[in-house]
Amino acid sequence: MLDIYFTSNKEVISFCEQLFHYNKKIELHWKTSEEWGNHLQIEYNPTDSVLIDAIVKAMVDVFVTHRLTTMIKGIVEEYYYYSNQDEIEKIVDLTHWLFAGEDDESVKVRNQKDDPIQLLYSLMVADVKNTTTIHFDSIVNFRLKLFKDNLANLVGLAIEEYKREEDHQEFVNMLREYIAKKEPSYNVVHILQGNDFSFFKSSGKPFTRMELRVLMQKEPLYIVGLDEDELNLAPLVAMAPRKIKIYGDHPSEPKTLTVINVFQERVDFEPFNKFPFPYYFKNQ
Repeated sequence: MLDIYFTSNKEVISFCEQLFHYNKKIELHWKTSEEWGNHLQIEYNPTDSVLIDAIVKAMVDVFVTHRLTTMIKGIVEEYYYYSNQDEIEKIVDLTHWLFAGEDDESVKVRNQKDDPIQLLYSLMVADVKNTTTIHFDSIVNFRLKLFKDNLANLVGLAIEEYKREEDHQEFVNMLREYIAKKEPSYNVVHILQGNDFSFFKSSGKPFTRMELRVLMQKEPLYIVGLDEDELNLAPLVAMAPRKIKIYGDHPSEPKTLTVINVFQERVDFEPFNKFPFPYYFKNQ
């Protein structure tokens, strides 16, 4: 028999739900005691790897759902000395994003071979295999030091990402202010997505690289932190067109998002097949 104790009613309910999700054949008895709270008894064979796997997965799910945010906030406040609640919430959200690792960008930022969920699983499975009595609070408070150290590194990466986002937002705001004061050089500029943007006049004629560089040289772009070799955002800032039409199939592509963030309501995004100058390709 395996005895598992949870002090929290929410946690014990979550555990049972997840346990039956992973293994519907488990025999389980639930009672409460004044001293230990919720007491679960599970018919248990320490050699039953399928049962152990279900129990540990359910415990991991309970931790991620009910304890992870509290642990992250504690690390942000106690390890990194943040006290502003808005900043703490943003860092917590970024840490969750890195922890989940559900997209390529978060995996790239995390830059870790170890999956934190797998580390949590391995630490908990060792406890389940080596005892017949488990106190969930005890595991969280005393048995997860290695995981907490790993999580602290993840929080550090989230803080770096937060600072990058803050710097980027300041940069975007500065460009917005610069453009708002500038007289537009063109009414409409058309852009095709690619490794680098391709720029077109309203006549359909493409801007040459030389034309873009001449436009950029007329503007003191260095004061807003734009490099003279940057040929995606900088030409648009130099031209400050009244309308920008971007054509492509990737609206969340980073360069495109930056243009949309800077120029806001001036930008329209259209599918690639809406590009109005198809003869340009035929003449290449």
